[in-house]
Amino acid sequence: MLLNQFATPGLGSLLGRRILPGLGQLALAIAGCALVIAWYALTLMQAYELMDMNASASVASHARLGEAGAVAFLVSWFWALATSLSLLREAKGTDPASPMNIPPRITE
Repeated sequence: MLLNQFATPGLGSLLGRRILPGLGQLALAIAGCALVIAWYALTLMQAYELMDMNASASVASHARLGEAGAVAFLVSWFWALATSLSLLREAKGTDPASPMNIPPRITE
């Protein structure tokens, strides 16, 4: 659960053998991160162009790109949270070892 929530959404799901959800979460997280980085790069390039004294650059907003990236990453994070909680519920639901399944103690 910690890997899924605090490192990269999807990695914990893959380790929990939830292959398709894990790949989906990972792809969505990477796409969201790439969109946010693209928004940041475009905004920085535009700011540097405006600092040039001779440039008469027009200002265009790339906010939609950043917003789409943030939404995609958040969706992957919440999807990973749901998968993590499902894995925890599944792990708690297993029957504890009954006395019949415990091997006998070897005494000498």
